[in-house]
Amino acid sequence: MKTTIVAGPPSAGKTAVISNAIRVLQAEGLRPGAVKFDTRSSADPERYRERFGIPALGGLSGYLCPDHYFVSNLEEAMEWGESNGTDFLFIETAGLCLRCAPHVRGLPAVTVVDCLGGLDVPVKMGPMLSLADIIVLTKGDLVSQAERDVLRHRINRVNGGAAVLAVNGLTGTGTLPFLRRLREWDYTDMAADQVLRHDMPAAICSYCTGEQRIGRMYQSGNVEKLSWRT
Repeated sequence: MKTTIVAGPPSAGKTAVISNAIRVLQAEGLRPGAVKFDTRSSADPERYRERFGIPALGGLSGYLCPDHYFVSNLEEAMEWGESNGTDFLFIETAGLCLRCAPHVRGLPAVTVVDCLGGLDVPVKMGPMLSLADIIVLTKGDLVSQAERDVLRHRINRVNGGAAVLAVNGLTGTGTLPFLRRLREWDYTDMAADQVLRHDMPAAICSYCTGEQRIGRMYQSGNVEKLSWRT
């Protein structure tokens, strides 16, 4: 089974990129599967099952950090994919904060970037982009060629080793080069002995455990303050 992690900000087009890849893989006689991690709700697993008839599983992090929830369930997600006989398993993270770091050593790391997100996005995204193997640009038809060129240049400055590909989520244009890159990776066993490419964002402060009151006296645990300068 070939497992691919697909990350990116909210509404960047991750599900559309995966859906187009699934369509091509099915046409080749392969059996893809999908796991969708989200925060509050998601209808994507049901849509995958209805549109493509593939194994699809969803998990909601609720009040937990979606990045931590994802990595805590990665081994089980891959076991589920194996048990359902999938050839390609796409694991989509929730729309993550720009500091999140879901990529895993030994697994293809895909980050989807929305061209409408702004030209400063590459320097804001942190390890989710800087440690990706493949960076997929979506909605490129909605910006100018000059903006696309500047965005690619800034991505290359942050991650010069990644393949930067354009995929149209509506038409599927660009899906074949994307899958060609994924096929270069070997098939991977369970995630039990895998290692994250970067540490997760820090957690466990009083607000992580349900505190709602504001003020220094209510803050404990992993708390960091601004350095005020006059």
